[in-house]
Amino acid sequence: MSLTLLLLLALGLGLAGWLAARARAWSFRRASPDGRLASLPSYHAWYVALWVILPVLVFIGAWSAIAPGLVTQAVLASPAADQLPEFGFQRQTILNEARAVAIGAAQGVFNPLASEFVQPYREAISRYNWIGILVTVLIAFLGGMYAFLRLKPDFAARNRVEKIVMAILLAASLVAILTTLGIFVSLVFETIRFFGMVSPIDFLFGTHWGPDPMANPDNPDGSRYGAIPLFWGTLFIGAIIAMIVAIPLGLMSAIYLTQYAHPRLRAWVKPALEILAGVPTVVYGYFAALTIAPAIRNFAISLGFSGASSESALAAGLIMGVMIIPFVSSMADDSIAAVPQAMRDGSLAMGATTNETIRRVLIPAALPGIVAGIMLAISRAIGETMIVVMAASTAANLSANPLESMTTVTVQIVAMLTGEGSFDHPATLSAFALGFVLFLVTLGLNFIALRVVKRFREAYE
Repeated sequence: MSLTLLLLLALGLGLAGWLAARARAWSFRRASPDGRLASLPSYHAWYVALWVILPVLVFIGAWSAIAPGLVTQAVLASPAADQLPEFGFQRQTILNEARAVAIGAAQGVFNPLASEFVQPYREAISRYNWIGILVTVLIAFLGGMYAFLRLKPDFAARNRVEKIVMAILLAASLVAILTTLGIFVSLVFETIRFFGMVSPIDFLFGTHWGPDPMANPDNPDGSRYGAIPLFWGTLFIGAIIAMIVAIPLGLMSAIYLTQYAHPRLRAWVKPALEILAGVPTVVYGYFAALTIAPAIRNFAISLGFSGASSESALAAGLIMGVMIIPFVSSMADDSIAAVPQAMRDGSLAMGATTNETIRRVLIPAALPGIVAGIMLAISRAIGETMIVVMAASTAANLSANPLESMTTVTVQIVAMLTGEGSFDHPATLSAFALGFVLFLVTLGLNFIALRVVKRFREAYE
């Protein structure tokens, strides 16, 4: 029984409860002398429907987690299980092949022994599917009857429904908080393990990055885990070069579109500008690697810079800056457009020019939104990986020359976590330490942005 079918069954039972409760509420209205109820019939219907659907959804979530284990246990209890090898990996491979054939995901098995378990799997899956259906219907019936029997003309169904909806909204809002907390806890745990192998001083202040996944994990060389080149590359590419491109172009385009552009021109230019945000980063990476990087190298060589590389921080930063222009432009556009018209008119009435009004009235008043857009753009640039891999290489280089190859924290996180390295090796655990530092940096940027936004919001409220 697929999860989709159980969900459709839950929705169907909820619809049946909704219709039955609504009909009962209308019967209350017809039987009442004044034809009035404490709540509308629709609230009675939603009260019963929620009591049907929510318990069923909880059961479906739990059943989808425990049912595969119950099926496997039933198969292992069959007489054919005596033929399984003792080695765990071989046993699991045989069972997986048999399960794939039983559910229709594969046409046949490679191991002849797996064919002995296809029929036991089919029988176990069918049995537990019917158990799941029956329990789903039973839970829906009990929940629906509990709610249905509580319906009365003076029943405050609206208050109950609103409380349930508020609880659902609270749970939805907690998902983001709990997810962030889970990420933070996992990063902290793995970072502590890494710092138990490598000194934090060597990691945070070292200037050489060259982890060796094949080295002895019991005696790691801390001098190979200096992350300063990675931090510098991330800052140099994502927060300096990219922002030099994105902030002026994004802000000036927002000013032009809101203050000078004809409405017809704005209707075409603004959507075209925002299309840049939807272009896949791999396309930007190809463009940077095949067009921008060679052009920058040839131009630098023509100026006499003999050490120019075909993979440079400048190429990655320029393309990254173009990519995040919509983040700056869109937020600045909306913020400037939201400034009250009275402030514009008052400035112009006092004799200020349009230029002075923009610089001294509109930009300061819209600064909270502009700063929010810039912080969002910086976070997006810091987390970019594909453009850096394709245009700036994976070499950790501590240099202020934008024509040299560099790498960033995110690129190295991907490099350390993709492969066959053990999660007990310091080279793999270093990715979590890098992620933890990046998390703290992003959190600090958000705090700075909040302070700036709060300061200027209070000044213009």
